[in-house]
Amino acid sequence: MNATEKRAIAALATVYGSRMLGLFMILPVFVLLGRDLQGASPALLGVALGAYGLSQALLQIPFGILSDRFGRKPLIQIGLVLFAAGSLLAGWSDSIQGVIAGRILQGSGAIASVLMALASDLTREESRTKGMATIGLSIGMAFALSLVLGPMVGDAYGLTGIFLLTAVLAGIGMVLVATIVPTPETRTHQPDALPARDQLRQVLTSGRLLRLDGGIFVLHLTLTALFLIVPLTLEELGLGTNQHWWVYLSVMGTGFVAMLPLLIIGEKKRRLKQVMTVAVALLGVAVALMGIGWERIAGFWVVLFIFFTGFNLLEALLPSLISKEAPAAGKGSAMGVYSTSQFMGSFVGGALGGWLSGFAGASGVIVLVLLAIAVWLGLVVTMAPPRYATSLALQLTDEHTQDPRTMREAFLAIPGVDDAVVLAGSGEAWLKVDRQQFSEESLWRLPFVARQV
Repeated sequence: MNATEKRAIAALATVYGSRMLGLFMILPVFVLLGRDLQGASPALLGVALGAYGLSQALLQIPFGILSDRFGRKPLIQIGLVLFAAGSLLAGWSDSIQGVIAGRILQGSGAIASVLMALASDLTREESRTKGMATIGLSIGMAFALSLVLGPMVGDAYGLTGIFLLTAVLAGIGMVLVATIVPTPETRTHQPDALPARDQLRQVLTSGRLLRLDGGIFVLHLTLTALFLIVPLTLEELGLGTNQHWWVYLSVMGTGFVAMLPLLIIGEKKRRLKQVMTVAVALLGVAVALMGIGWERIAGFWVVLFIFFTGFNLLEALLPSLISKEAPAAGKGSAMGVYSTSQFMGSFVGGALGGWLSGFAGASGVIVLVLLAIAVWLGLVVTMAPPRYATSLALQLTDEHTQDPRTMREAFLAIPGVDDAVVLAGSGEAWLKVDRQQFSEESLWRLPFVARQV
């Protein structure tokens, strides 16, 4: 990446990561600190925990589409303003209803897809993968950091402190977008970055993609629901809120290291289905073990280690599989539906988990999660092996332009090309290719291919 690209990606990764940090910090402490709110009940605490996911799920795709019309940076600023306003509302509220309203307002700033689209506008094709990976890394770091900072800030300043810090982070993001992030000279619709209306139907009718969307739904349902009982279990084992951070930090860190060999085996040996089956099974084992009445922190630590090994592995696998399974020129649409499913899972996990914990306690939440994981495991075991295809963007020549259908048929005749889309009027084509079977030399024999974008 050149200097401009590095500056833009660093700023966007900071904005994205700090925003997610603010959302995540509440997870490990809310069920403990929220008990003091007026009108608090297990059901309403669960709704508040997952409420941001509802508005995120509903507005994720509309925000992305609107940014094509009104610009990326204005939509990002609007989203950050809404996020900050929701944080302030939740921080100043002393009732559970006020916090729920604040969380919904937080989630209404659904700018994830717009940030990715702006990153796409500001980077060249050869640098885009590095830029997207940097932003993705910022999300993972934000989640890990939130599990440490959440208990620390919560113990020192309570829920108000966490929400006000979140508002400050949003304000910093607005300054970065206004002063450091460049304004792109042109705004292009990148099929791999933003959802498109004409592609959503194809994505929503793909059984292979819907299985993955269902998977991320269950994964975040599980995560949100379990944070209704895990902090309480740590409290029962004698750990104060200010001590929870070292448990989360150690299990997240060791779980990340433990999942790396499995991830490498899945990608290098083309055993992604088998590795994914193992990861989902690890979640199920860990959740089942949570139902045991643990008396020592060491035993419960092992349970959390098993859970976060599976969780970290699935968080890395699922986006990779979406990329492989998405149709040519349809990754943006596939990721939009995927993100919507993720946030909806957070909402359902919080709302349904809180309702169940109100009359069935921790066992009710565990049964809910185990049932969801069992359904997911069945979907994974019966799914077809994933495709091992990557996206390839091509620039077409003006001199030898042919009928789009004829050009598509020519692309599909090349060994290793699984799918092809010719974008009429833009002079571009998008291919899905299996690198082990595909040779780029075959492309240059076609008279209408100018170069790889």
